[in-house]
Amino acid sequence: MGMIRSLMIKLGIADLSADRASISVMVLDDDERRHRWFRKRFAGDHIDIAATVEDAKVILSEGAYDAIFLDHDLLPHHYESNDHDDFSSTGYAIAEFLNERADLQRAATIIVHTRNADAAIPMVQKLRESGRNVEYCAFPMLDLKVKNYWKR
Repeated sequence: MGMIRSLMIKLGIADLSADRASISVMVLDDDERRHRWFRKRFAGDHIDIAATVEDAKVILSEGAYDAIFLDHDLLPHHYESNDHDDFSSTGYAIAEFLNERADLQRAATIIVHTRNADAAIPMVQKLRESGRNVEYCAFPMLDLKVKNYWKR
């Protein structure tokens, strides 16, 4: 059987999929369509979704997560410009929150998934200050990233 399996793998016709264990996922995003996308993508996993910074702080303080997805632009006026000073209501506030609480969510893989690259880079830098595993991936490319990290 081993020889046949090896041949099937070499020919690319073997089923190499493996079931993975359920993971715990936290999402910060204000877009209901993205909420549905995350629920569908992580069907069978535990998922908590926050639409506001305050909700995200509570969720992150109370649970432990394998994966955390952070959006930056949480209010309509953030979609147009970064020229405002209310960063306390953006995903950057969660980057600061986690940076200040180095004991929270240490093992989580964090992905900043905003389309706003100018805002994503400071979030990634802030999270890396506390030694976190974090990267930026624009939402349109997120499906491929998720499939690579948490293949089903």
